[in-house]
Amino acid sequence: MKIIIVGASGTMGKHLISAFEKDHEIIKVNTTGGDIPTDITSTASIENMYKKAGPFDALICTAGPTYVGPWKNMKDAEFRKGIDGKLMGQINLVLIGQYYIKPKGSFTLISGALTSDPQLNFANASAANGAVEAFVRAAAIELDNGIRINAVSPSVIENSPQYFSFFPGEIPVTMRQLEYGFRKSVFGANTGQIIKP
Repeated sequence: MKIIIVGASGTMGKHLISAFEKDHEIIKVNTTGGDIPTDITSTASIENMYKKAGPFDALICTAGPTYVGPWKNMKDAEFRKGIDGKLMGQINLVLIGQYYIKPKGSFTLISGALTSDPQLNFANASAANGAVEAFVRAAAIELDNGIRINAVSPSVIENSPQYFSFFPGEIPVTMRQLEYGFRKSVFGANTGQIIKP
């Protein structure tokens, strides 16, 4: 399979590349660097990425910038980080990508446990995650040509200890659990699912 991984330089992206590249052709996409540098907050940049990548079987997005910080510092500009990045960035990957993906291909987006289990400093991510999950459920009933779409929704992951203190009492998701959540989406048959590793 030809798989595009958006967010290839991040913790999740690097792990998935290592897990999948032995058996599949991987197109690495980062904001800067990678095979095709792409700014997911720009529709022109996304369109350019798909034109360069050519027809593909699956897209995985592990990228999604949001504002992390105290509620009292939150204003319109801060809140739009998650709206423009994690929400519209991922939505536009699908809205544009549906015209480049092969029949029976799949999109896998990233949301997170903050949707239903909010934590201090993460209101922007909680809102963006919830909207991403609603989009996935709605898109699943309208995408043509057998194209599937799911979201993987992890809690804090074991290879990101810098976030542990923000998630008191949470048992970190292992990289293996995370990987198999993405495997279920990409190589399984379900659509419109929120996969919680």
